[in-house]
Amino acid sequence: MTIFILLALAFSDPAPTWQVQNGSMDTNLRGVSVSQVRGGKYVVWAAGSKGTVLRSLDEGKSWKQLKVDGGADLDFRDVEGFGPATAYVMSSGDGEKSRIYKTTDGGTSWTLQYTDKRPGFFLDSLACDSKTHCFALSDPVDGKFLVLSTSDGEHWKELPRDKMPAALPTEPAFAASGTAIALCHHKDIYFGTGGPSTRVFHSADRGLSWTAVATPLASGNPSSGIFSLACHGRSIVAVGGDYKKPATAGKVAIYSKDFGATWRLAEDQPGGYRSGVVFLSHDDFAAIGPNGTDITHDAGVHWTRMETLNLNAVSFATTQGWAVGPKGTIARFTPHLP
Repeated sequence: MTIFILLALAFSDPAPTWQVQNGSMDTNLRGVSVSQVRGGKYVVWAAGSKGTVLRSLDEGKSWKQLKVDGGADLDFRDVEGFGPATAYVMSSGDGEKSRIYKTTDGGTSWTLQYTDKRPGFFLDSLACDSKTHCFALSDPVDGKFLVLSTSDGEHWKELPRDKMPAALPTEPAFAASGTAIALCHHKDIYFGTGGPSTRVFHSADRGLSWTAVATPLASGNPSSGIFSLACHGRSIVAVGGDYKKPATAGKVAIYSKDFGATWRLAEDQPGGYRSGVVFLSHDDFAAIGPNGTDITHDAGVHWTRMETLNLNAVSFATTQGWAVGPKGTIARFTPHLP
């Protein structure tokens, strides 16, 4: 209850939400992950283009740039960090340019854990619920979306696809923020798609079988669709739109109140295309994109614009949040009482 009150007060404050901590770097940051460690401190990892991986052990006061051997030219679209030592990074690109690396020594060394040469292989998103249990989403390979998993944090396997609906022609997932796949509840996995139709795929058995539901979010061209999902309880929120028309505010946010069985357009939409959404507390979610941040207090039904900072991805742990964007932008949100 205390966390909810703090977030509700903070997000109703008209003052600027994000305080920029870092910028003017030659990279487009696409992934961010924050975790709380012993003593109540927060460790933040960030990743982006040109092989960039960053880590802060002092809540963003300083950042260390880490080198991934063999990854200097890769486009890292997601990072999942667990304290100061352990993190996964995922790169996107055709075939072998899509890779998953892991470090267990704070980024001093990295192990290449997975890549694939098959046509169509293109990693979009990575999600973990522990240091050893993760899932990764690829664009369709041989006509169906590909989901990878690891249960030991070391070895990745392709989940069976015999009970997954076929992909539509030219139907992709999106890697703008690395959050096109979401882990919810105990066994539920959701991922969103775009292009000819925006669909949400749902597995209630940790990836053994799937259903796909069409949604009313923007679709109809290669640049539009669902870019990010977040969930809490029965509620799931998905955001996106057309990234080539970032100011277009229609049909960029949808919500479900029944575990993804049905989807509705938000009654009050965010202010444009949104690449990332994150659960905060209770029914509060935040969505970020090129022209600003929006907040909902009713699990996606109504959205209110907060500010205009250009951001790509966002991560929260308890009441503390970080977001990243173009030109190495890293911004922190800290709730405060008025």
